[in-house]
Amino acid sequence: MAYNWTNDLLTGNTQIDSEHKELIKAINDLLEACSKGKGRAEIEKTVKFLSSYTKTHFAHEEILQMKSKYPDYANHKKYHQHFIATVDDIQKKLLATGPSIALVGEINTKVANWIITHIKKEDVKVAAHIRNNK
Repeated sequence: MAYNWTNDLLTGNTQIDSEHKELIKAINDLLEACSKGKGRAEIEKTVKFLSSYTKTHFAHEEILQMKSKYPDYANHKKYHQHFIATVDDIQKKLLATGPSIALVGEINTKVANWIITHIKKEDVKVAAHIRNNK
């Protein structure tokens, strides 16, 4: 099931929204490859991208939070650190056991669902704080 970009994912910050769209696109590209029987070939590329891109994206978000004195910065940073550890764990599994349908499922549940939920619950709060404190 592909993830659709909907208005409830908008934070109102152009850079953050653009980066969120890239993350969702990477997940959708993997799911699309799976639907064509090419998921195992695509998984390594996706995991490598997620590992690198999320660190860059989270750094951008955290800079915005510090600049705007976001009051829940410490907790938000912990969410990011936990997610990075999750992706790193998936990457270690991939290196240890190779690509598998189970790993694709793990990316779908632990990564894609987390991203969507995090945007809707946490990132929209950050964006509102930034807008209200300009």
